[in-house]
Amino acid sequence: MSKKYLIGLDIGTSGTKCILADDEGTVIASSTQEYPLYTPKPGWAEQDPQDWWDAVVRGLKVILGKADVNPADIAGLSYSGQMHGLVALDERLEVIRPSILWCDQRTQAQCDWITERAGGLEGLLTYTNNQMLTGYTGGKILWLRDEEPDNFARMKVFVCPKDYIRFRMTGSVGIDVSDASGTGFYDVKNRRWSDGLIELAGLDKSIFPEAHESTELAGTVTKEVAALTGLPEGLPCYYGGGDAVIQTTGAGLVKPGTLGVVIGTSGNVSMALDKYEDNPHGDLQLFCGNEPGLWLAFGCTLTAGGAYRWYRDELCKAEDIQAKAEGRNVYDVMGELAEESVPGAHGVVFTPYLTGERCPYPDPNARGSFYGLTLGTKKGDITRSVMEGVTYSLRQLVDIMGSFAKNEKVYASGGGSVSPLWRQMQADIFNLPVYTMSAASEGGAYGAILVAGVGAGIWKNLGEAVKVIRAETETLPNPENQAAYNDTYEIYGKLYHALKPVYDASAAKGY
Repeated sequence: MSKKYLIGLDIGTSGTKCILADDEGTVIASSTQEYPLYTPKPGWAEQDPQDWWDAVVRGLKVILGKADVNPADIAGLSYSGQMHGLVALDERLEVIRPSILWCDQRTQAQCDWITERAGGLEGLLTYTNNQMLTGYTGGKILWLRDEEPDNFARMKVFVCPKDYIRFRMTGSVGIDVSDASGTGFYDVKNRRWSDGLIELAGLDKSIFPEAHESTELAGTVTKEVAALTGLPEGLPCYYGGGDAVIQTTGAGLVKPGTLGVVIGTSGNVSMALDKYEDNPHGDLQLFCGNEPGLWLAFGCTLTAGGAYRWYRDELCKAEDIQAKAEGRNVYDVMGELAEESVPGAHGVVFTPYLTGERCPYPDPNARGSFYGLTLGTKKGDITRSVMEGVTYSLRQLVDIMGSFAKNEKVYASGGGSVSPLWRQMQADIFNLPVYTMSAASEGGAYGAILVAGVGAGIWKNLGEAVKVIRAETETLPNPENQAAYNDTYEIYGKLYHALKPVYDASAAKGY
């Protein structure tokens, strides 16, 4: 029997990643094609969906050219994509305006309006099990109605970014359940649109696309797209998932107890759930998973690796000069500096709220701080405290996840997982073994590969599919460090509450 191949597409914010893998999960070819992001006003973020499509066409040509495989041996294709983006389509299914992205902050008034209309946060959670965050698609729909009524009147249906690309490839309009979960109008418990909340908002149900499971067949590649890209006409295309969800699938998270911890610009912690769970106070985001019977609990801390990068740029200029002179990575120099300190950073504690916070404190007024500085504090202590403070913020999310299932192990990814010191710090602060996994660097595109493989029948389910993923590193907790970290974590947990009045007073003065 000839080898079969799969294609995964990830429609990201900075670019689209296309990968081709074989039926053993080995990546054969990869390409990333970039495109611009537009900020027409402060706090706004938009992209042109045509830029995504052009990037997909280029990327597919690159990987098919690299791979030297028979197109007839490609068994399926699926999608990952930046979540929450609004792509408004008219009656001819043409794009009405630039897509409003996940990181756009223009919709606070609309989010507040629908929350109040639903009876406050407690009432809203009964409809969807999620807050209506400014990043969500739902607030963008309401903003379009309020601020661009002509465009709203033209909108026949909306889709999310990856769904627009799938429509361009197959001609079929739809959304998968994980991306639908991130609109704020989806009943996550029952895996269907929340008709009650849609009616409460005064919206027409017809603008909401039909929602499908990630592994369902969405359509096949059209003759025109085949000629344009080199894909085989009729190639099966599966619905796929929103990137925050499907990248956890690509990392191997398909059962409770295993935590996914990402230290990128932001930081997040996630856990797959094999049954529906309530989301008390809306602290987390609850999404439908990439297979029937799976859900995902997800929590985000806004400034993780971004805080460490800020520290590098603003306070480690000497280390940057040293690194360049020695032909080294500045983060390696900073890591050596941090290792001159000790667990607990001699009492220095950093709170990483440089852009406010989302979880467990949804507070735009929160601000970063260093606590515990003395005349004896060294730069190594401060450097280490930044790494520890980010990890403490993640531990708060890890602790919340423990209410769903016993925490057993961590699959780490993102830039923070590259550093052995930071992996050890995670193992010690979480008191859990930490692993890096073979496919983590491929992100959502690899999750799309697994979803396509299940849809195409190469694997019977995601539990079987993730067996192709291997652990590359293992970091075990060091019991000798537990006491120091626990003491400092206790101080960290008190700082937000102690400083909350200061945050609010400063915000009232515009700081």
